[in-house]
Amino acid sequence: MLYSALIFGLISSLHCIGMCGPIAMMLPVDRSNPAKKVIQIMIYHLGRLTAYASLGLIFGILGKGFYMAGIQQQLSIVVGILMITIAIVPEKVFMKYNFSKPVYRVISKVKSSLGSQFKRKSPDALFTIGLLNGFLPCGMVYAALFGAIAMQDLTLGVSYMLLYGLGTIPMMSAVVFISNIFSLSLRNKLQKIIPVVAVFIGILFIIRGLGLDIAYLSPSNTNLFVKANASCH
Repeated sequence: MLYSALIFGLISSLHCIGMCGPIAMMLPVDRSNPAKKVIQIMIYHLGRLTAYASLGLIFGILGKGFYMAGIQQQLSIVVGILMITIAIVPEKVFMKYNFSKPVYRVISKVKSSLGSQFKRKSPDALFTIGLLNGFLPCGMVYAALFGAIAMQDLTLGVSYMLLYGLGTIPMMSAVVFISNIFSLSLRNKLQKIIPVVAVFIGILFIIRGLGLDIAYLSPSNTNLFVKANASCH
């Protein structure tokens, strides 16, 4: 299932172009020195990956708790359903309920700090921009975090989010170098692919949780997850 994180990152980066693309295009990078520009962009991405890894650690701990509670299969099914829901329900529906209201002040501070960093061109400013960017509310990141929970392990939770972040790098880097090719009409067309892939990954999690005894895809109930002790029959 870790491979699904990389694929999801690649596809959801089409969504990132519309939401976070303006941030990437405004990065205070050296436009006259291509080599330096690449390094600066990588520092920005390193900040984003750090944010994703931190979130993966938190949600990996939550997933570990569910694993210890013995509800790993049910969790995988619920995660799949939630990912599909996020993919097919329009964002404006979620916005009506304002789920982010409890952390609105925190988000406002993040946005304020993010804006102040664009006035600086130092490596730490680029890293901070990426870090804060990674913590901004995003439906695609939320969906990836559900996947991190389903990993039910600290290391795998972090790995899932790192792979998701790595998947977003190619497209987000392209925005900085060739931003003029991503017209509004093209972005709208590309974003139609996102729900299809998200639903597919959600279905994979559901099938995995059902324990259908399908090698690699849906192992049986007895070996669905790695256990500390051998299970002999």
